[in-house]
Amino acid sequence: MGRLGLFVHVTAGFGDVGFAGYWTLEMFCVRPIRIYPNVEICQVYYHTLDGDFETYESGKYQNNRGIQPSRLYLDFLESNQLKARP
Repeated sequence: MGRLGLFVHVTAGFGDVGFAGYWTLEMFCVRPIRIYPNVEICQVYYHTLDGDFETYESGKYQNNRGIQPSRLYLDFLESNQLKARP
């Protein structure tokens, strides 16, 4: 599909260990394309974890339900609040 102009999940292509919620499938068309029912457009690949790891702790999207708007602004609110503290 990428050769036809449909780019799927261009950024943040990895899930986090411990994330609970719905993943967002990012799609970006660089030219017109027709997608038919039952045509595969992407894949999900699971890796085996070896060794130590840190579990996902961010609350920004954890336990989300349904379509989510960007919550990037929360990062700026938190950093501004930290700077304002004495």
